[in-house]
Amino acid sequence: MTTTATHLPGSAGTTGSAPGPAVAVHNVSKAFRLPHQQYHTLKERALHPFRASTYDVLQAVDDISFEVAEGEFFGIVGRNGSGKSTLLKCLAGIYDIDAGDLRVDGRLSPFIELGVGFNPDLTARDNVMINAIMLGLTRQQARERFDDIIAFAELEEFLDLRLKNYSSGMTVRLAFSVAIQVDAEVLLIDEVLAVGDAAFQQKCFAEFQRMKEAGRTILFVTHDMGAVERFCDRAVLLEKGRMVDLGDPAAIARRYNELNFGRTVHQLAEDDDEERFGDQEAQIVDAWFEDLDGNRVVDAAHGVPFVAAIEARFNADIEDPIFGFTLRNDVGATIFATTTDLAHGATGAFRAGETVVVRMEFQNLLVPSEYRLTPSIARAGFGADALDLRADIATVIVHGGHFTGGVVNVPHDFRIERAG
Repeated sequence: MTTTATHLPGSAGTTGSAPGPAVAVHNVSKAFRLPHQQYHTLKERALHPFRASTYDVLQAVDDISFEVAEGEFFGIVGRNGSGKSTLLKCLAGIYDIDAGDLRVDGRLSPFIELGVGFNPDLTARDNVMINAIMLGLTRQQARERFDDIIAFAELEEFLDLRLKNYSSGMTVRLAFSVAIQVDAEVLLIDEVLAVGDAAFQQKCFAEFQRMKEAGRTILFVTHDMGAVERFCDRAVLLEKGRMVDLGDPAAIARRYNELNFGRTVHQLAEDDDEERFGDQEAQIVDAWFEDLDGNRVVDAAHGVPFVAAIEARFNADIEDPIFGFTLRNDVGATIFATTTDLAHGATGAFRAGETVVVRMEFQNLLVPSEYRLTPSIARAGFGADALDLRADIATVIVHGGHFTGGVVNVPHDFRIERAG
C-alpha cells in the first residue's frame, strides 16, 4: 500500500485545472507500539541487554478516508481515545503515517498545542515576537501585527510580565492571538475552546466565523457538538480509530451523543447510589424519553417536541395518584417541573398489581445540554406524600438552537418605538 504525506504550500487554486480538495485523506492508518518493558536508566539497559522486547500495538488511526473541499469548515469528532488528535498530528506532519496517503494543498497552520515554543522566563512581548516568527511570519509582519495580537488577547497591562507569572488562561489567550495572525489557507484546530473563560471562548467563536467567511479551510477537532452544528459544513465521527460516519453536522452530533450517552438512558433500580424516596406502595419501574412516534431516544433537536415517559407499578390500591416530572440540567439546576395535578387533574383509581405508563409531551425550548429526568408519584392532595421518587434516572441530550447564554430559548419578538 502506498504511504505518502504531502504538503503543497501555496498551490491552492492552480490556474487551468479544476480545483482539487484542500485536504485529502485516503486509507490512512497510524499505530503506536507500547512496550511491556521500559528502561528508565542507562544502567538498566546495560544490565539487561538481551531482555526480550515485547509490546502491544495501539491502532490509533485505522483506514480513514475523507476529502475536505477548499473553504470548507470540517469537524472531526469522537470520544477520548478515538484517534482525533492523532489524525490531526498526522496531517500536521508531526507523526508519520504507517499506511495510506494524505495531501494538504496550501499553506498549513496547526493550532494543536497552543503555546508550544513559549519561554516562561521571557516576557509576553518577547514571546509574541519569537512565536510569531516560528509560525511563519517575517520579523516585519510580526512587528506590524503585534498591537492586534495583544489587543485580541486583552493583555496590554501585562506585556512586560514574564510568562511564568501568567495564569493558564492568560497564556492560552496569548497563544491563540498569535496563532490566528498566521496567513494560512488550511487551519488545524484541536480543542482550543476547552480552556479559557466564557468571554474569551466567545471571541474564539467570532474569530472562527470570520475565518469561515474569509474562505479558509478549517479542520476542527472538538467535543462540543453545539460548535460542530454551528460552524461545520460537514463532520466525521471516529470511534476507536475507525470512521463511524461522515456527513451533516446535526446527524453526526446525534450519532456522537448515541455513542457517548447511549448507555446512560436510565440507571438500574438496584444501584446502591440511587437517590430514592417514598413508601413504595407505587413504584417507578422505568423512565425514558421518546419522539412523537414512540421511539425511545437519547438525544433531541432543539425546537422539535418530544416526550418524557414514566412506567409505574402499583403495590396497593391508590386513588388519583399525582405523577410528577422534573428536568434538571448538567449542573443540577431545575429547568422545568410539572405534575398531573397541575396540568391534567384527576388520574383515576389504580388497583394493586396494575401497571401504567404516563407520558408528558412538551415543546423543546431547551438550549444544547444534557438533561436528566426525575419522575415521582405521590398520593392525592398537595403532592408531598411520596409513593416513589427516583432522581435523575433518564438522560437526554438536546442539540441545535441559538446560543444565547440562557437555559431556554423562549419564543419572543421585539417592538421598537421612537420616543417623542
